[in-house]
Order: sequence, then structure tokens, then C-alpha cells
Amino acid sequence: MIRVPQLRVVDEDGGQLGVMPTNEALSLAQEKGYDLVEVAPNAAPPVARLLDYGQYKYELTKREKEAKRRQRAVTFKEIRLKPQIGQQDFDTKVRRAIQFLEEGDRVKVAVQFRGRQLTHAHLGRDLLTRFSDQIKDHGIVERQPLLEGRAMSIVVASSHKPKVRPESRPEVPEAGAVQASAAE
Repeated sequence: MIRVPQLRVVDEDGGQLGVMPTNEALSLAQEKGYDLVEVAPNAAPPVARLLDYGQYKYELTKREKEAKRRQRAVTFKEIRLKPQIGQQDFDTKVRRAIQFLEEGDRVKVAVQFRGRQLTHAHLGRDLLTRFSDQIKDHGIVERQPLLEGRAMSIVVASSHKPKVRPESRPEVPEAGAVQASAAE
């Protein structure tokens, strides 16, 4: 006796048509002008759905494009310091780093050494430690001070949710404007 595989068939509107042999489900799909697409192969019995496969693929790519458009790429911003930086310049760099972190960006803070300054790398490490203490409420240090060539750097990740950019915000009419147009 030949055993014909069984499928649970779902129609184009999502209604259950029941469990039936594969060849019967395929002929039913052809009668209705749809394709038979297996949607849950690991279920017992496997689930197949009647649908227009071309339309299904189109909607799937459309949803993927929409999801890709809505996601925000986290950008890397870099701030460069020198070991002999003045206090006001240091404060300005800290404020700028806080702005970047509040926008949801990651920040790389680097101390550039020139000439013999490299022999006093501890000054750069202290500067980066002081910098990370200033911005600790706005970000988390992902990478501790690391000397790479003539620069020592840290990487700070934002602890804020990224702000919504003004151009992607939907326009909502003010309450007074809605009432005025309704009164007319």
C-alpha cells in the first residue's frame, strides 16, 4: 500500500480546510488559481497555504524595505584630544561628546601623542579616565584606554535611546487647529 503524505491546508483568507493528501491539496490550489506554499514544514502534519506566490514575495520584499528604512544606523563619532589640553577646551570636547551620546551615537575618544609625549602615556590615560568620569551619566565605556601607535583611545556607547530625527516625525495637527476646522 502506497502512503500519500498528508498536509494541513489553509485557504487564502486564513481559514482551515483540514488535513488532506498532497495531490488533492495541489489540485484544489490549481482550481482556485493559487499556488500551494508550505509555510510550516516542521509541524505534524506540515502546513501549506493557498496563496499567490508572486504577490506574497512582493509583499515580503516591501516589508523588508520598510523595516530597513525605519532602522537607524549607529554612527561612530571621534573626538581627539592632546595631552596638554586646556580646561575650557576639555569642557567643550566633553559637551560635544555628550551631544553625540544623547543622539544615540558611539564615541571614540583619542589622545594624540606627538614626539616625546609618548614616553608619558600615563598622562593620556589619566586624561581619558577624567573624560570618562565626566560623561559616565550619558554613556558606558566599552573599551578601556588602549595605546595604538601614537594614539590612546577609549570607545563609549550611548546609554540613551536615539532621538527621532525631525524629518521622520509624522505631522500631528494642533488641538486648536482641529477644533477651528470642525467649527466651520
